[in-house]
Amino acid sequence: MHPALQRLFALDERTALVTGAARGFGLEMARALARAGAHVVLNDLRPEGLEQAVDTLRGEGLSVSASAFDVADEQAVSEAVAAIGRARGLDILVNNAAIQQRKPVLAYSAAEWRRIIDTDLTGCFLVAQAAARIMQPRGYGRIINIASIVGRLGKAQLAPYSSAKGGLEALTRVLAVEFGGDGITANAIAPGYFETDFNAALLENAEFVAWVRGRTPAGRWGKPQDLVGAVLYLASAAGAYMNGSVLTIDGGLTAAL
Repeated sequence: MHPALQRLFALDERTALVTGAARGFGLEMARALARAGAHVVLNDLRPEGLEQAVDTLRGEGLSVSASAFDVADEQAVSEAVAAIGRARGLDILVNNAAIQQRKPVLAYSAAEWRRIIDTDLTGCFLVAQAAARIMQPRGYGRIINIASIVGRLGKAQLAPYSSAKGGLEALTRVLAVEFGGDGITANAIAPGYFETDFNAALLENAEFVAWVRGRTPAGRWGKPQDLVGAVLYLASAAGAYMNGSVLTIDGGLTAAL
């Protein structure tokens, strides 16, 4: 690769925060950002899984650290992100933490609804807000929100999750408009069906697995590595003029009739 292209995607001397990074999408995105040269702060709610992820990446020779906090806890978010900013600054945020529950609309309690919205939407707002407070005075930042194709499509039994992911796309556009003049970009990635722990229950359903393969022009489920290129593009100088957009990575599923 020509050195000019290497520089375009390089993240040397950048600091990134990836939420929900103990496994799945989060871990793979953290690995990619660190391989590109960034110091990556991995976040997760579960300290034990988080430390294991950090040890794994350090064993690969990557520069990473851990910050365990609940993205739905406003005070915890404010304190943790501010501490990252004081220690290293903060250039890149990947809002990936999410939870999910499958029930018919009539079966959800208000508490269950709020729990998912608080993590999947409000949590992204809180972390982005705290990150923007650091990025704005520095005149540089990259905010990447992990949305979902079900934020645009009606999927039974996912009312709060779908609502949160649809709201996250709207939040992404607002962040882009409010902070675009400050050197901060905000974009989202909407994955389709991927082979991750998050979808473990779906992957045990052979009929559904086959349905996704048949419906998807690529003929397969996605793998976490399939997100790496998009994340590096949005996090680096290569994506400097991309702002307020949503990249759909679903093997063509939503393009098919």
